[in-house]
Amino acid sequence: MNIIISNSTGQPIYDQIAAQIKNQILSKELEAGTALPSMRLLAKELKVSVITTKRAYEELEKEGLIESYTGKGSFVRIQNEQQLREQHLHEIRTKLQQAIELAALAHIGPAELRAMLESLQEEE
Repeated sequence: MNIIISNSTGQPIYDQIAAQIKNQILSKELEAGTALPSMRLLAKELKVSVITTKRAYEELEKEGLIESYTGKGSFVRIQNEQQLREQHLHEIRTKLQQAIELAALAHIGPAELRAMLESLQEEE
C-alpha cells in the first residue's frame, strides 16, 4: 500500500492516511477482503504514532469501508455497487464544493468554472 504523508498541506495526518486508503478502495486498487497492514506496522512504515493510524482506521470503519476484527486485523469491506456510487457521489460533491469555494476566492464565476469542468471532461 502506497501512502504519502505531507506536512505542508495542513490536513491532519490521520485524515491523509484515511483519504488515501479510501481512494484506493473506491478505485478498486484495494479489493474487498484485502488485508490492510496492522496499525502498528503502518505507523512504523509511515513514521507516525500508532494513535494516528488507529484514528485513520476508525474513520474508515465509520464510513463502512473497512472492518476490523480483534486479533485478526483490518480488511477492506465488501462494497455493493450502490454503496460505491454513493461514496463516489459524496466525494464528488465535497471536491466540487471545495472548487466552488476556491473559485469564489479567485473571482471565477459559474460560467468560467463550468467551462473549466467541461474542458477537463473532454481531456479524459
